[in-house]
Amino acid sequence: MMERTKVLLADDHKLFREGLASLLESQKDIEVVGQAQDGEEAVRKTRELMPDLILMDLGMPVINGQEATRIIKSEMPYVKIVVLTVHDEDENLLEAVKSGAQGYLLKNIGVSELLESIRGMSRGEAAISRIMAGKILGEFTRLSQQSAIAADPSANLTIREQEVLRLVAKGAGNAEIAAKLAISENTVKNHLRNILAKLHVQNRSQAASFAMKKGLVKTGD
Repeated sequence: MMERTKVLLADDHKLFREGLASLLESQKDIEVVGQAQDGEEAVRKTRELMPDLILMDLGMPVINGQEATRIIKSEMPYVKIVVLTVHDEDENLLEAVKSGAQGYLLKNIGVSELLESIRGMSRGEAAISRIMAGKILGEFTRLSQQSAIAADPSANLTIREQEVLRLVAKGAGNAEIAAKLAISENTVKNHLRNILAKLHVQNRSQAASFAMKKGLVKTGD
């Protein structure tokens, strides 16, 4: 006998929830074991019914879908959660994934794609469309770059700003820097403002010290 995937539906729109339940129940390999109209009820029913999979809306009352996902995954990590929402904003997507969701699908998805995603989850696949997967990759790349900049603020300096900083560290004044780089003193001042802001320092002495510590200026240069 075929083992059916036990699914819990969590959505605050009754019409959508019941329509989805009717669709899934027509499948021989899927069993809808319960429905929840808010995040708190989703957590409670997950504890009671122990489903294999939850289709989770994000914008629910009492406890939203992200928080419900976080609670459920912390208590019952075996439960697979697929966010099913109308929102495709990068922030919502990333927060859902960080909360533990293994899938993120939009409500405008086709019936066949939804069913295939649910079955794919049973095989250990992630239920994420190519577009959403691209957004996840892009967002994590952006966060990785931000972390690199936070760890080393000098990574955020332009080539010209690095040149100005090296000369500052060597003790050059604005006029000398302007002459060596063939730019105006006003431009030098603007570069210095950007350098101080990016390095989170207050004056050129601190900027020079930072450059020396980072090895941007070598002894004998």
